Amino acid sequence: FTSVKLSSLRRHLKTHSDEKRHVCHLCPKAFRTATLLHNHVNTHTGNKPHKCSECDTAFVTRGELSRHRRYKHTLEKPFKCTVCEYSSVEASKMRRHVRSHTGERPYPCHLCSYASKDAYKLKRHMLTHTGEKRYECYVCQARFTQSGTMKIHVLQKHGENVPKHQCPHCSTFLSRKSDLGVHLRNLHSYMEEAVKCRDCEAAFHERYTFLQHRKTHRNEKRFKCAQCSCTCNQ
Repeated sequence: FTSVKLSSLRRHLKTHSDEKRHVCHLCPKAFRTATLLHNHVNTHTGNKPHKCSECDTAFVTRGELSRHRRYKHTLEKPFKCTVCEYSSVEASKMRRHVRSHTGERPYPCHLCSYASKDAYKLKRHMLTHTGEKRYECYVCQARFTQSGTMKIHVLQKHGENVPKHQCPHCSTFLSRKSDLGVHLRNLHSYMEEAVKCRDCEAAFHERYTFLQHRKTHRNEKRFKCAQCSCTCNQ
């Protein structure tokens, strides 16, 4: 990276730093830059300042608006592979594609010899070590490490009874469109007054995010005896 401006160089150097000084006042997340924090806060407040000039949609970040315009309106694919005829709407997809030519796998697992071409696949792979099953079947509550495995299970095991409408914000499936509407209003709509966690300083403007956060406090032994090493969760 080179630049004629010192300020641009300083801004670029932040992308190599792990320091996250900009902390969200609504949740525990922290970010490297003020711009990233500002975009994140917009996801809490529901503010979408970047509006499409060709339709009624609006977005939190300028990058999301650019991707939307390329996918929906201009159909432009500015990122072109120098080895084959592949082209892409997004730079990140092009970087992933190029690795299929170079064989580069920059995301190694620190527990085994596995290495991945992208960070998402490594994250999914790590579940095979932790045994964490984050995805639950809506019909029978069976749990799975991957969303794809859960969806295959639903189709194979529950057939005609499978709910048809999936929530765009979480893994919930519902049988009727009206039920989906109720689910979206109750769990995913923006609340003007934030819900505060009783166990920490976090506050949330979406009920679903709040409920997910509450799970992090399960089995947490916050109450400590002043006279011995005993700790309790109540």
